Amino acid sequence: MTQGGTAPIIATTNLRKQFGRQTALNDVSLTVSPGAIGLLGPNGAGKSTFIKCLLQLQPITSGSAKLLGREVGREGREIRKRVGYTPEQDCHIPGMVGCEYVTYCAQMSGLPFEAARQRAHEMLDFVGMGQERYRKVDTYSTGMKQRMKLAQAIVHDPEVVFLDEPTNGLDPKGQAQILDLIQKLWRVHGISVILSSHLLHDVDRICEQIIIIGSGKVLVHDALKNLKARRAGAAEVVVPNRHKELMTAFRARGWETRMQTNGHIKVDHRSEDVDSIIEVLREIKLSPLEIIPSPNALEEMFVQALRGDNDVQPRMDTNAHE
Repeated sequence: MTQGGTAPIIATTNLRKQFGRQTALNDVSLTVSPGAIGLLGPNGAGKSTFIKCLLQLQPITSGSAKLLGREVGREGREIRKRVGYTPEQDCHIPGMVGCEYVTYCAQMSGLPFEAARQRAHEMLDFVGMGQERYRKVDTYSTGMKQRMKLAQAIVHDPEVVFLDEPTNGLDPKGQAQILDLIQKLWRVHGISVILSSHLLHDVDRICEQIIIIGSGKVLVHDALKNLKARRAGAAEVVVPNRHKELMTAFRARGWETRMQTNGHIKVDHRSEDVDSIIEVLREIKLSPLEIIPSPNALEEMFVQALRGDNDVQPRMDTNAHE
């Protein structure tokens, strides 16, 4: 059950997808609440395959899945009316003008022509496309194509939209603009977003929930604030000598401590600042060369999950939005 009886947007049980002998998804079981959800993983982890299985673009090998409460594989037509999708690759029809293409997508979703055309122009306004909408899509820059893909994904007012690497190929300014638009979908318009990406910065900026997939398995599913809280007290301490003595002093306080390959001491001091670390250093009269607070909790969690560290092993939290 999700908090307050909110129905999950995704629910899978032992979802498995194989391509011949290769297992792309390995018994994925998830319950995902509405919101802005980051689907993280390295290239080839199974992110795109997971999305395609939910949208019936790839058949499921075994297990079950529901999207917006509908059974995937049985209620595909009803699901597609309520879901938007931007694939990683270009999806336009060669030779079509931008506004014609988005209008066509709206018609494919069931809107009559006049309503589809009006809605298409509204969504092209939303994504910031001006007169470019009257040009052929073939002539668009990468940024324009990404904007158009977003417009076609939301033209029929879906309840959830799947975005597969939506900032690929964009410069930093273009990335920021697309992310601003995506952020509004959930925060302003209440459309749940599944953002599939290997770019941690994109996910960190927009998402409230995080799902980390590696080698076809779900490694972590939790609220982003929970993940950050678990890493907030981490820091690296650089000292010229007496490493073992300092690690012993840290462990005497119950702090998790380990030596890293770069010679730094990694310590989870479980506090909001490094004052407690400085206090220990003073007690043993040791001057540090440097104390480096954890700069990116999500990056640490991501790396540790893929590496298989025990403290981030599979957590399927059905209340991850809390």
